[in-house]
Amino acid sequence: MLYTVLKNIFYVLFKLLFRLEITGTSNVPSEGPVILCANHTSNMDPPLLGTPLRRKVHYLAKAELFENPLLSWALPKLGAIPIKRGGVAKDAIRAGFQVLKEDKMMGIFPEGTRKSDSNAAKKGAAMFALRSGATVVPVAIVGNYRLFRKMKIVYGSPVDLTEFQDGGADVLDQVTDKIMARIREMIRSNQ
Repeated sequence: MLYTVLKNIFYVLFKLLFRLEITGTSNVPSEGPVILCANHTSNMDPPLLGTPLRRKVHYLAKAELFENPLLSWALPKLGAIPIKRGGVAKDAIRAGFQVLKEDKMMGIFPEGTRKSDSNAAKKGAAMFALRSGATVVPVAIVGNYRLFRKMKIVYGSPVDLTEFQDGGADVLDQVTDKIMARIREMIRSNQ
């Protein structure tokens, strides 16, 4: 209930304040496990990623956010899963796999942080995708969240990862590179 109410409020705000243009929602499967992989430019990215979609998006969110009493109550209801940065968070990984096992949708920002070097993407999305068999949908967020300036969110066609299914340890890097290359290509073609 809270998710739906906030999603609708954000939809109106994004449309009015940022003249949001939405493309490619038909590329997001209506059922089954899905991983949305997007570039990360702002704290506004997580609500933007899920706002145009019918399905609820679950997120891995930095554990520090859950230290705030209001956020610690609201974030789990909004689909957020706490993850400790800088190490392997087994509980968060298990929770992420459970989301996908239940045929739900997860949003991941492979860059990890808003101030990341775009060439230093993390391998979590690739790991989740290969081990769960989830469909990976690349998403490009184009714009700077400037009031009354146009923003775009583009949902691309799913990334074909079949060539990597039987690969070794270096496959995670290759899958991550392929996903990020698609996102960068979508950003360039939509600016």
